[in-house]
Amino acid sequence: MLEFPLKLEKQDLPPLSMALGYFDGVHLGHQQVILEAKKLAVQAGVSSAVMTFDPHPSVVLGKANKHVQYITPLPEKIKIIEQLGIDYLFIVHFTADFANLLPQEFIDQYIIGLNVKHVVAGFDYTYGRMGKGNMETLPFHSREKFTYKVVPELTEGNEKVSSTRIRDLLKEGKADQLPHLLGRFFTTTGIVIHGDKRGRTIGFPTANIDVNEEYIIPPTGVYAVRMKVKNTWYQGVCNVGYKPTFNKDAVKISIEVHLFDFNQDIYGEEVVVEWHLYLRKEQKFSGIDQLVQQIEKDKQNAVKYFEENRQSFD
Repeated sequence: MLEFPLKLEKQDLPPLSMALGYFDGVHLGHQQVILEAKKLAVQAGVSSAVMTFDPHPSVVLGKANKHVQYITPLPEKIKIIEQLGIDYLFIVHFTADFANLLPQEFIDQYIIGLNVKHVVAGFDYTYGRMGKGNMETLPFHSREKFTYKVVPELTEGNEKVSSTRIRDLLKEGKADQLPHLLGRFFTTTGIVIHGDKRGRTIGFPTANIDVNEEYIIPPTGVYAVRMKVKNTWYQGVCNVGYKPTFNKDAVKISIEVHLFDFNQDIYGEEVVVEWHLYLRKEQKFSGIDQLVQQIEKDKQNAVKYFEENRQSFD
């Protein structure tokens, strides 16, 4: 992670073609910017790079918002950018001092100072104190030391592909609409922890997932999901909620996944939950029999969904 003031010297780095942005979600619009920087790198015979920031600027600059939930917390973002085949990833530690840099100071230290020869960013990218630097001021601040390319907005369904749009869909539980924007299904990573083990007593053992609290979690309800365990994907259903049939006073949300045709001890394992389809809202049942009947229905609905959409994720 790059700190302010910058300790790296230009001579430490090869010539770079760099994509600039915060890139939460690394959605299709972000990928367009990153892959353009990669394409220019190949054409110019230089290395590809991405510069992003952590934490979210609003954590440092906002008075109210001290805890931000992300579509892709930093470790997830790093993995996705790596999969895009980028040579260098610069993560700038976003602080009040860094936010106070004048636009020219940012360009001098973090672009020219890192041996960047080509810059690629979205049309709405801003830099420097109070976001005074933008893609129109970039030619002036460049000191003619690098070229630049502005990537126009990407639209889907006549609407901009944006992190805000993805967040809104996530908060509405519309996981099935996200692949059109993300280029993949939404995923969350967590550790399997011990729960109350009640599911196994009614024939539906579940994995209780302790998800990194920096993720946006879809709203309460039951979802068709896939879960990656030890590099293998399994289909299942996931209940997000408070288990009202058993816990009338529960305050902490739980994420429990019942996998089909699965019988392994996975306590302590890191797993990835891939969110596919909202099936129904969470509800309280009058008894165990009614609950079991409903879970069986949920399972049948999920199996049907996966059979009908196999080509989407195989």
